[in-house]
Amino acid sequence: MQTLGEIKALLAGRGLRPRHRFGQNFLIEPVHLRTLVDRSGVAAGEVVLEVGPGTGVLTDLLVEAGTEVIACEIDRDLASLVADRFGDRITLVVGDALPSKRTLSPPLIESIGGRPFRIVANLPYAIASPLLAVLAGMDGFLGGGVTVQREVADRLAARPGTRAYGPLSVVVQSRFAVERLAELPPGCFWPPPEVNSAMVGLRPLETPLVGASELDAFGRFVSEVFGRRRKQLGTILGRGRDLPDGIESDMRPERLAVAQWVDLQRWRAAQDPPQAGT
Repeated sequence: MQTLGEIKALLAGRGLRPRHRFGQNFLIEPVHLRTLVDRSGVAAGEVVLEVGPGTGVLTDLLVEAGTEVIACEIDRDLASLVADRFGDRITLVVGDALPSKRTLSPPLIESIGGRPFRIVANLPYAIASPLLAVLAGMDGFLGGGVTVQREVADRLAARPGTRAYGPLSVVVQSRFAVERLAELPPGCFWPPPEVNSAMVGLRPLETPLVGASELDAFGRFVSEVFGRRRKQLGTILGRGRDLPDGIESDMRPERLAVAQWVDLQRWRAAQDPPQAGT
């Protein structure tokens, strides 16, 4: 496993430094790196997506574990470094993993090729939330383990009625169980970020509450309603309507459990079906 000195030497040898605009804070703590791989559920022969491989510290462990790594790196200079280090031992995609924030980049989708896959990555903070929301709605996504900003981890694992509970909580938890694996202070990274981080594991629910093909529409509905979270559901959806069992018109969005969100979205779809030609 690369040491901090080796990481710095690799970068210096190419005249490179970590770039803040790409969220380059490299995870350097060996124990946490191994925990991320061990707790992600990956096994030899599985396809693993790594977004933001940096100098390849985590990539080394994934290759060592016998996985088929598909690495995506937006920084062309770092991508060149990774390509030189790993050659054909991994598949490297150069570019933005999430160019539209609604779907993975076409080269990544092509590389995955419709196969089951997991994610194991030290995610750049800016991309973590939209990327995980997109992955949650992909057929064949088996979860995995990621490091994210602690605030994002809070939202992923949040329960109804808490301040962190919101659209990301509902969308991801409709298909995955979320487990906080570790808290990561800034010193676990180089350069150290200005915020704390956390390691999160995602495990598919045995019976997902929402199908993969339904998740986009479900997510739009949840975001729409949460956009008016200070108002009661009756105000948002209309008074005098018979809401699903257990849901009252004076409730506010943050009080609904994930299963209730599913019931409410399906009720709404039945009440207001799309018009022909729309």
